[in-house]
Amino acid sequence: MVNKGLIFDIKRFSVNDGPGIRTTIFFKGCPLACWWCHNPESRSCDTETITRTRKLNGKEFRHQETIGRWVTIEETMLEILKESVFYETSGGGVTFSGGEPLLQPGFIVDLARECRHQHIHTCLDTSGYCDPCLFRELIPEFDLYLYDLKILDRDKHIQYTGFPNDEILANLKQLDISGSSYIIRVPFIPGVNDDSDSIKELKTYLLSLIYPMKEIHFLPYHPLARNKLKNLGMEDKMDESIKVNESELHTLVMEFEQAGFSVKIGG
Repeated sequence: MVNKGLIFDIKRFSVNDGPGIRTTIFFKGCPLACWWCHNPESRSCDTETITRTRKLNGKEFRHQETIGRWVTIEETMLEILKESVFYETSGGGVTFSGGEPLLQPGFIVDLARECRHQHIHTCLDTSGYCDPCLFRELIPEFDLYLYDLKILDRDKHIQYTGFPNDEILANLKQLDISGSSYIIRVPFIPGVNDDSDSIKELKTYLLSLIYPMKEIHFLPYHPLARNKLKNLGMEDKMDESIKVNESELHTLVMEFEQAGFSVKIGG
């Protein structure tokens, strides 16, 4: 058993990370560097210390904050079990998010198995960027997958995330043919993947999958990570003028619904 994992947050009473009321565990470390990432503090696989500046009555106060902490299976389960009554009444459970949880496969599998032992529904929120041989072994370990599909064009995927999407698409195919439950989540990023070619390619690709309940969630871009990037000393590559066109987003939803998808805006 791998008894320790690195996390950076635990969110209780979440209703946007899978069915029902959930506890979301955010794992630290991610192989991708998406320009629009709203959790840039999740990228590093190590704990980090940042300096935050706060203003009060016209004065500035600075304090240091450590991001990330090592936790055991036992400690994490104690936190998860605090909300067990809400899982039972709402059909909820636990969601493993990040970062990329699959960077810590031993710990995440042990934690999922302990949740199963406690009859707690598990959901994995993943980019799918993982060695296909490892991913194939992990597929049965989780009840539901929230599978992020950012950009289908390989060159654009490299440009905006730093890496190609070959393994991501290969792993989605594996997940699809396995019969496991999954929901596709697509970040809706103006100027990146909202053009007609990208939308057409996405729809064609998703229609080629065999999973009968094709559910897709579009996640609108928001600039909430700007202060985080500044505190972390990281570059903000997104144009400050970028704003989601709500009318275009709702038109997109109608287009995918007409194609037979179950569509939701947000998680």
